[in-house]
Amino acid sequence: MSTDHAINWAETPAAVWRRHRQGLRAIRRLDPVGWADLTGIERQQAALARNTERFLAGEPSNNTLLWGARGTGKSSLIKALLNRYREQGLRMIEVDKDDLVNLPEIVDDIAELPWRFVIFCDDLSFEVGESGYKALKSVLEGSLELPPENVRVYATSNRRHLMPEFMDDNLKSEMRGGELHPAEAIEEQVSLADRFGLQLSFYGFPQDVYLQAIDALFPQVSDREALHLEAIRFATSRGARNGRTAQQFYRQFAGDPDAFGQ
Repeated sequence: MSTDHAINWAETPAAVWRRHRQGLRAIRRLDPVGWADLTGIERQQAALARNTERFLAGEPSNNTLLWGARGTGKSSLIKALLNRYREQGLRMIEVDKDDLVNLPEIVDDIAELPWRFVIFCDDLSFEVGESGYKALKSVLEGSLELPPENVRVYATSNRRHLMPEFMDDNLKSEMRGGELHPAEAIEEQVSLADRFGLQLSFYGFPQDVYLQAIDALFPQVSDREALHLEAIRFATSRGARNGRTAQQFYRQFAGDPDAFGQ
């Protein structure tokens, strides 16, 4: 099986794996989100940029897990990363969790290409009994064969350890000779996440950072007090202050001449 036969990587910055065709399809319309469009996650941006620049330069770099609360900019950061570094040779392949069984074949077909590939797994997590993570493990650290130097995995997840954690698992841990020995289930949960050398955490915005994001989206608004009041009401009605909520607020009110003196 060849996964790259239809992809001209010189002109195509990203592709997605399609199971029904058992191959890659070029992504035709990239999300245009820019690096400077993101607010409130500067620390995570800096760390991911440094790791990616090292990867592009052929220096030691890490697979990366972006984990944390929903809507806090994890996926947007990956999209902005591609837009920022595509001209420097970065290429991206999106693979759904259910298709990870195909990951070793995908990696085999791109390992000798002159591009630097990020395998992007969005909203990654595993339930009890799922085995797709085993293919991911082999790509992250290799088996008998080392993983290729031109491939890294960047994943986003709402779960820090990617797998469900149950109180019963903790109760099965025990003390031996004065040392805590985690239960096997906990070791399995942690071992997958541990293969991501760079782990970046994301949290909901404090109110001031949320309002900074709102201000960046509405630079032309004259009545800041009215804008902030409505933005806070909007976030409260959704129970979340984050980048996604700010974007949704923007889509609802942008361009309305009667809103906030626009």
